[in-house]
Amino acid sequence: MQVLQRNRMVAVAALVLPLFFTGCAENVLRVAPHAELKVFDPVWTTAYITRNHGYLVYDTLFALDENFEPKPQMVDTWVVSEDETSWTFKLRDGLKWHDGTDVTADDCVASLERWGKRDGAGQQLFRNIESLTAPDVRTISMKLRAPSGVVLDSLAKLSSNVPFMMPKRIAQTDPFKPIQDPTGSGPYIFKKNEWVPESKVVYVKNKNYIARSEPLSLASGGKLGKADRIEFNYYPEPAAAAQALIEGKVDYVESPSTKLVPMLEDKKNIVVATTDPLGNIAMARFNTLLPPFDNVEIRRAATMAMQQEDYMAAALGDQRFWRVCYSVFPCGTPFSNNADSEVMKATDLEAAKNALQAAKYDGTPVVILNPVDSPVISAFTKVTAEKLSKIGMNVEVQDMDWATLTERRANRGSIKDGGWNMFHTWWLAADLMDPTAIAFSGDRDSGWYGWPKDEELEKYRVAFSKALTQEDKKEIAANVQKRLVEIGALGILGQFFEPVAYSSKVNGITTPVQFYWNMSVE
Repeated sequence: MQVLQRNRMVAVAALVLPLFFTGCAENVLRVAPHAELKVFDPVWTTAYITRNHGYLVYDTLFALDENFEPKPQMVDTWVVSEDETSWTFKLRDGLKWHDGTDVTADDCVASLERWGKRDGAGQQLFRNIESLTAPDVRTISMKLRAPSGVVLDSLAKLSSNVPFMMPKRIAQTDPFKPIQDPTGSGPYIFKKNEWVPESKVVYVKNKNYIARSEPLSLASGGKLGKADRIEFNYYPEPAAAAQALIEGKVDYVESPSTKLVPMLEDKKNIVVATTDPLGNIAMARFNTLLPPFDNVEIRRAATMAMQQEDYMAAALGDQRFWRVCYSVFPCGTPFSNNADSEVMKATDLEAAKNALQAAKYDGTPVVILNPVDSPVISAFTKVTAEKLSKIGMNVEVQDMDWATLTERRANRGSIKDGGWNMFHTWWLAADLMDPTAIAFSGDRDSGWYGWPKDEELEKYRVAFSKALTQEDKKEIAANVQKRLVEIGALGILGQFFEPVAYSSKVNGITTPVQFYWNMSVE
């Protein structure tokens, strides 16, 4: 009897337990990211895969809402002096790092100081900061040399480099060396023990995170963390990522090749969309430290060979996804202008060939870094390699994945020591909207990869940060654009609107940055 009764209990348990666990099943969001996460430091690199990682594990003092207005995030209250040179910020109660220790004002000061050495907007802000201190554990005091209208906008910067807060012990790392400890205070925790390099990254909900009470609005408000677990599953081949979405192995694909879009659009349970109306700006970047691109005339000759239509057609194909744009500030944004636009349009291989000969190019090899796991950037590389070869340059393409490229491009050494001459990339239009963008820096010591040195360009960028009227800012932006063209700092290759693809079961899609803490699967 007892044996029979026990057997019945086991049978009932066998039926009930699956129902119990089904009801309590984790909400797991599986993402096929556009690149492998190899660098964990969103201050050291501008790579978007690292920025996306940053938004999961870190928080910010301020954040932009859907109207692109700065709102408090880790800050509770703040006070500005009558002359607008003294700013005092009070942190919210209950903020803790993932290791359980309290977030302090000292942590935030150290984080801002490190960020201010790498980010363009941060550099401009700190040029005007006389002192930044922590009078007590919850208070940050900022004293400016002169009034500024960009303090909150800078602290609420939406994309690379985002001023994420880190523990002081981590924030004191040399800003030109990547951190190794991803401890933050954000809504998700990086599971280092489940990290599989070149394959998988895992985040779990931070149950101790105290969300703000305001409704979520872009990067601001209550980050509730809707998924219990988020997995980044990296697929080096775009076709493999698309197939994984079709088979239900992932829920969201960040960067499906436009050539695969028709296949995905045919599936009734898959949504293909463009999430950013301003799109992205494609860019060619020269290393101004090494021959041959240490010669401004050779850089200008190379840009003369770059016709935007060729790049966009090769990388995107379908004209729904791209447009030409002859402005370094994205078309459709406030500081887009026509300064030297005719020079940017005047692409001619024969003229470029003659200009290269006049610049006395001596056959020095041009090493182009090529990320084979990025179909868009690989297409850019192929077009450039063909064009530069046609005008007489000796081109060497070196293949690698994007994660390796983001590390390699930081190398300022010679070619034999791992240096390089060119790479291609793209930026969110929102990251290039004004001259404070790090991509437009003319400061060789603190500027972006490629490191052009130009005092006139820096003079204009500083003037922009001090300008008080929109008219003055527009005039300065036009001067910045003209100077960037004159010194051949970069090549603008077009404006494109990269699609995303996801399961119809996914909720919480955002723009222009995908905040994964807002997403869940039905």
